[in-house]
Amino acid sequence: MNHKGQNVAVLGCGASGAGAARLAAREGAAVTVFDSGPPEKLEAAAAALRSAGHGVVLGDAALAAQADRFDLVVISPGIDASWPLAAQFTAAGVPLVGETEFASRFCGADIVAITGTNGKTTTTELVRDLLSAAGQACAAAGNHGRPLSEVVCDAEPLAAVALEVSSFQLETIDTFRPAIAVWTNFAPDHLDRYPDLAAYREAKLRVFENQTADDWAVVNARDELPPLAAQTTTFSAVDGRADITYRDGEIVSGGEVWLELSTAHLRGLHNAENLMAALAVGKIRGCDPAAMAAAAAAYRPAPHRCELVREVAGVEFINDSKATNLHSLECALAGIDSPGGIVLIAGGKDKGLPFAELGRLVAERARAVVLIGEIREALARAWGGEAECRTAGSVAEAVRLAAALSAPGGTVLFSPGTSSFDMFSGYAERGEAFRTAVAEL
Repeated sequence: MNHKGQNVAVLGCGASGAGAARLAAREGAAVTVFDSGPPEKLEAAAAALRSAGHGVVLGDAALAAQADRFDLVVISPGIDASWPLAAQFTAAGVPLVGETEFASRFCGADIVAITGTNGKTTTTELVRDLLSAAGQACAAAGNHGRPLSEVVCDAEPLAAVALEVSSFQLETIDTFRPAIAVWTNFAPDHLDRYPDLAAYREAKLRVFENQTADDWAVVNARDELPPLAAQTTTFSAVDGRADITYRDGEIVSGGEVWLELSTAHLRGLHNAENLMAALAVGKIRGCDPAAMAAAAAAYRPAPHRCELVREVAGVEFINDSKATNLHSLECALAGIDSPGGIVLIAGGKDKGLPFAELGRLVAERARAVVLIGEIREALARAWGGEAECRTAGSVAEAVRLAAALSAPGGTVLFSPGTSSFDMFSGYAERGEAFRTAVAEL
């Protein structure tokens, strides 16, 4: 791990690349950052990197690097190792690692790595809050918040790092070994990056590959995983055989009540599972149950994740714009208890997802559905035989229509189930449009 005097190439001049460059320079390396994106769009980031003393190569010039003069290449998670920018270095025999792997080698705090298809950010934030409340200083990093490299460079003493890790980050690990690895759930996603579902799953499973019997794995009991070397505890809101489960509004384990869900500001059984995973991490680390319960009650979810926006005429309006895949939609729809029934707002970009498979659940759980986006007509045909479906040309129109279809004691659930790029720049802008429309009711 001695990089003094080495030439280190960092690929990508976003937050992860900037963090890796800072850490490599701290360790005595000469750093050059490469990014093949349009120079005019990267100039602000490049200027900051140059002012920190790093070399920067942008655009087409980044694809013509003198790769053989480098001792190591650190790749940002958004860059595929098979792309030309990275391949020129590996073809020259330069060792390649991801930013997460690189930073973990210098991390003195225990790493709690959280992966899965959905729930990673909420679980990461809960682990940070619960451990910190129990006196174990913990920072959130990785795919959520700051890159691990930035956390490592900071002087703040930490007992643990709650590290959200995506499959992209796990593709390029080598010795990365979390003290606790959390597997929230698994469902189809990112098939634009991977050749098939098995390849996506294998990338996720790498979070466990370097663990030993001294480590812990906290896993969703509904997912069948291969044998793990780590000690294992399971959780599930629907499988009563799990070590930690849900019963009559309470999170319980071994007959002991860990948390009354009504005290938390989280909606849905999928969020109950996020709480279970975080509580399990705290339990493993010996945290005080009362301190964790108080932190769980104080926690507010990140925006656009089953977020209660407002109650109007006895109807709750829930913003779940972060639901960009079918599993998220399914979890929200199945996990929300609404005596007055659910009016679902769904739809967005057509990613070719098998929406028809959710038809029966939609019919069982939703009293009506309002559909938006380029997929709205196709969804109306897929679900129309089983559920009452309407279409809307905008989020504002959908909210007004859903409000008219709802009943006191009910819920309007905005959980699109696909990406937003047909109408918005991302799920956050889409969620803000929902918030605005609800405020105008």
